[in-house]
Amino acid sequence: MADEDRIVGGNIRQFRERLSMSQQELADFLGVTTPLISYYEGGGRAVPVLTIEKLASLFGVDAYDLFEENASHHTANTAFAFRADDLLNTDLEQIAQFRKIVKNYISMKNLAQANEAKKGENSGS
Repeated sequence: MADEDRIVGGNIRQFRERLSMSQQELADFLGVTTPLISYYEGGGRAVPVLTIEKLASLFGVDAYDLFEENASHHTANTAFAFRADDLLNTDLEQIAQFRKIVKNYISMKNLAQANEAKKGENSGS
């Protein structure tokens, strides 16, 4: 078992538990089996990149946060105002998609602000 697989797996478990999701619920969301989730969380299997991206969207984190060795460095707000066991798989997909849209919007807004600031600096010279 590679250290990276162990770290990623531990982070997946931590984020899943923060959302009060079962392994079965996460497996249903990803379209995989529960034993595969168990392998991922235990570090027994490497998590494919596309799965990392889906998990990051669901958890509301950047993909690289799943590779962070020290969980205290996670800056994401993963608290839901509701319990995951009350949600359907389609609800989770919509939440993940919405989080992705919000993250993209914030990134574009920050980029636009940086460009405006740069223009202001260049016009002042």
